[in-house]
Amino acid sequence: MRNFLIPIAMLTSVAAVAQTETTDSLRSHELGEVVVTGEKPVVKSAGGVMAVDLPAIVRDKPVTNILEALGYLPGVVNNNGMIGLAGASSVTIILNGELTNMPLQNLYQLLYTTPVDRLKNVEIMYAAPAKYHVDGAVINVVLKTPKPLDGLQGQIRAGYNQAHYGSYGGALAATYAVKDWIFDLDYGVSRTKSWNREETWSNHLLNGGRRLIEDDMRRIGRNWCNTIFASAAWKTLKLTYNGQIISGSKAQSLSAGTLGHFTNEHDMLSPVGYHNIAVRYTAPFGMTIGGDYTRYAENRSQSLFRDADYLLGSENRQAINRYHAYIDQQHQLGKWQLNYGAEYQHSVDHSSQRYAGSDHPDFDDRLNEDVVSLYVGTQRAFDWGLSFSASVKGEYFHDRYQHEWNFVPQLGATYYKTPASIFQLNLSTRRVYPSYWELHGGTSHINDYSTVIGNPALLPYIQYDAQFNYILRQKYVATLYYQYGDKATVQLPYQWPDALALVYQTINMNYKRVVGLNLYAPFGVGYIWNATATVNVFNQREKADRFHDVSFDHSKWIFYGTLTNSFKFSQDCPVSLSVDFSYISPSQQGMANLSGIWRMDAGVNWQFGKKRCCELVLKADDIFNRWSPTMTIRDAGQDYRMKVRDMTRNLKLTLIWRFNGFKPKDNPIDTSRFGTGK
Repeated sequence: MRNFLIPIAMLTSVAAVAQTETTDSLRSHELGEVVVTGEKPVVKSAGGVMAVDLPAIVRDKPVTNILEALGYLPGVVNNNGMIGLAGASSVTIILNGELTNMPLQNLYQLLYTTPVDRLKNVEIMYAAPAKYHVDGAVINVVLKTPKPLDGLQGQIRAGYNQAHYGSYGGALAATYAVKDWIFDLDYGVSRTKSWNREETWSNHLLNGGRRLIEDDMRRIGRNWCNTIFASAAWKTLKLTYNGQIISGSKAQSLSAGTLGHFTNEHDMLSPVGYHNIAVRYTAPFGMTIGGDYTRYAENRSQSLFRDADYLLGSENRQAINRYHAYIDQQHQLGKWQLNYGAEYQHSVDHSSQRYAGSDHPDFDDRLNEDVVSLYVGTQRAFDWGLSFSASVKGEYFHDRYQHEWNFVPQLGATYYKTPASIFQLNLSTRRVYPSYWELHGGTSHINDYSTVIGNPALLPYIQYDAQFNYILRQKYVATLYYQYGDKATVQLPYQWPDALALVYQTINMNYKRVVGLNLYAPFGVGYIWNATATVNVFNQREKADRFHDVSFDHSKWIFYGTLTNSFKFSQDCPVSLSVDFSYISPSQQGMANLSGIWRMDAGVNWQFGKKRCCELVLKADDIFNRWSPTMTIRDAGQDYRMKVRDMTRNLKLTLIWRFNGFKPKDNPIDTSRFGTGK
């Protein structure tokens, strides 16, 4: 809410004096100050782009970074730090309209270390035009741009997180602007120690009889994580570096059950390193040229013991070099905008797995991948209320398994006659690729009974998404959506019929189809109480004719709901409170049924110091520890149940100090295909 003060008293007084000069029968009468209250629009839309004033939405919530803030966007689900968008099969996050080739976990870490103060607004595109070099849905995080007069600005943050174990970390974000130069630095360091518990019951059918295999496993992991973002921009030329180094990484799982006591140790033999350097130049005549280089390296060992007996060991290595270049051109032809361009990406993945004390075969494999794409698109806004953006991309993909062309059309249209009613239609297509490690067919042992295996036969699949949005009064949003994944993938466990062994493997299904309705409604009472309710109801169907020797065709209605609340005692009160509730009804994953889950979060933030430059945030997540489902499979002879206790319950304490005003940053990601898994 905003208050606009109008000096009506002054205007009335002047008018009265003027009239007194002409007639003594009139007296001047001074009116008091009049307050006109208006509401700033939260959601705007044009050309398939939904612009959201996210800083206004999270103003009174215990939010310190952009990753947490994204969870309050219309239609967005933040599931333990993983961002999803209702109505979209997946979503890519970019910064300031630019994409970088960062792994997903690196992007999330960067967003976690980026202060929410830098946020200008957020754009949601269910069908991103091809000029963004992204297929499908996009969340574009728009950051403030510093000006020379701002000088050096920044923020220092320190925090402690208590779950089963304690974790801690800190971050520095700073910008410096002088003449034609803008410098940006974002550095975060964290020490993390995690814990979860996994209970499994496998009623294994073997040789006509059933054998129950029970296991109770506890996982403990720890590491140091350093994340660096740095950029230097001079006029229209920009150089950016993104990096992450994970060191001291160790993981241990201890399991006890029917087959004995097992210890599974994972050690990083060298720090996990991710490095990306990018350059981008924008010419004055509408051309943009850019490129980047990515290096990823991981070297991990595994040792498996039963009691004190050594069973096997392995060493997993992955080294990826990826080169990416693009050129874009944009023309303004009257009221039409024409854009076209080309993109090329070459990657080399060198992965290996070597065993000790086991007869499992080793592999040492090099996978080359080339992707070439050409696109053309157009944008137009008509005076009678319609605006749209359309593009088509031709993509050629080549590796040793396949080489083929794919055509990727995108359409986003908005009908905007009055702010009271806005209609939006989005159609998108994208090609989804499996991770590099899965394609090599590597094996990771959980214990002597359970393994995770790769699938060299795994195919990319085509995803089709459609959404129809209705925006009422620039604040209420209803989304009707349809999704279809042709040969969509899913990971499932499978009990071998001729051996006492359980394997987890990712497969291609025939298809996955989802149709649903999402409703977003903010409400409240002035500054005292602000709330947002989100309801998502959808039907999900997954079909596979062949998963090893079984098949499935399951359909289920699923409900997701959340209610966020923030409270303030006065409009200028430095203290605000929040209480949030979330619930997901029983759902499914392939032939597996997942139990319903719910959570309650609460927090308080206090701003203090000169010009409120300091902030103290205390937040409790999943207070009752109910945000972990139970998975059950009883289908085609398969009988399996798993209960995961992730210990999502935690208590966070964060202290923030802002210096010299404070403002922004630039850069972003595609989803990760890196990593050897566990």
